Amino acid sequence: MAGERMQMVWRECWKEYRKAGRAEKSRLLDDLCRRTGYNRKYLIGLLKMPPDEKGVKRRRRRRKYPDDAVRVLEVIWKAAGYPWSVRLKAMLPHWLPWAGKRLPYCTSEVQSEVLSISPRQIDRYLAPKRRALRKRIYGRTKPGTLLRRQIPVMTQHWDVDGPGFMEADTVSHSGPSATGEWIRSLNMTDIYSGWVETMAVMGGSEHFATRAIDEIRMDLPFGLLGIDSDNGSEFINHHLLRYCQRGKIAFTRSRPYKKDDNAHIEQKNWTHVRKIFGWQRYDTYEQLDEMNALYRNDLRIIMNLFQPSVKLIEKHHVGSRVIRRYDAPQTPLDRLVAFYGEDHLPPKVAGLLASREKIDPFELSMKIDDALLRLNLPGRPDAGATRPESRPRAALWNPPKETSNDTLPR
Repeated sequence: MAGERMQMVWRECWKEYRKAGRAEKSRLLDDLCRRTGYNRKYLIGLLKMPPDEKGVKRRRRRRKYPDDAVRVLEVIWKAAGYPWSVRLKAMLPHWLPWAGKRLPYCTSEVQSEVLSISPRQIDRYLAPKRRALRKRIYGRTKPGTLLRRQIPVMTQHWDVDGPGFMEADTVSHSGPSATGEWIRSLNMTDIYSGWVETMAVMGGSEHFATRAIDEIRMDLPFGLLGIDSDNGSEFINHHLLRYCQRGKIAFTRSRPYKKDDNAHIEQKNWTHVRKIFGWQRYDTYEQLDEMNALYRNDLRIIMNLFQPSVKLIEKHHVGSRVIRRYDAPQTPLDRLVAFYGEDHLPPKVAGLLASREKIDPFELSMKIDDALLRLNLPGRPDAGATRPESRPRAALWNPPKETSNDTLPR
């Protein structure tokens, strides 16, 4: 009976509502809300349809891209470590040729479809799979108190116009317990290019941190001109201060407990460390060797040669809103090539560029996944307990039996 009464009210008001002006429509809607108890927006939808139709038909967006294109997009997204849609769009040209060799359904037509998908559409297609990937970051580094007056505070980032100025930080792998010694990841990122170098060290020794920075410096494809760190005792010490003075490297620090002063490295701590190794405890020298084998080889390659990043160009306030503008996504290697120019590339950068054409990123992703499985020993009670599911399984793309991967020049 309620449905029939609604139909009668609908028929009475529909023609009147269609002819009424704005004020009269508002009065009619108020009257209908009182008579029926329905929501105002629901009644507006009903009154847009003729009374002989049973309810409002929702206009649904048609699926524009074929299922195979979406499957290819998902495989690349998982193999690349779940990047943001704008970065995923920028990395597709490097990954699709290799996907065509591995995925039988990744034909040339499907590749063209994948390349035409916009970042907004990528977000829409991948939205259901994103919700379980959000984690919080915890740390166990202590602020250093020595030499603070000798190391100037940098509250703003260097106004850099080239590579060489790097932010540094450590990520603790102590897990739920802070007893004994455990591994820390020393992370460094170049402000201009986004190039990242990471090395695992055992414990918080000042000497170990300085030695790790020296090894990283030898592998950089550009000269190290400056270091900006937090106030951890692994950085604020005589060893690193003397090292920077001898090497004529600018050395600054952030304000205590102000993570925004080191925004570049804080973001890389998530994408290059936590997202891969999680929050569990690593405290053996076997694990230290496994982590450094990843940091200094496969992870270094995939992050710097195949993972685009964006740079903040400007930021301004409009009332209470903050408007940020970013440049087009590029890999750190591409930023270095653009800076030096293809005709004046340093030998290390030229070697990296030539090597990228021969490296299969899917093979890299599989090797990283296998190494992480070895690292998370099944016999340990905390193995895999806090590590996010951030990497794909090798069976996703059915790799060929014989693959090769050239080693990058140092």
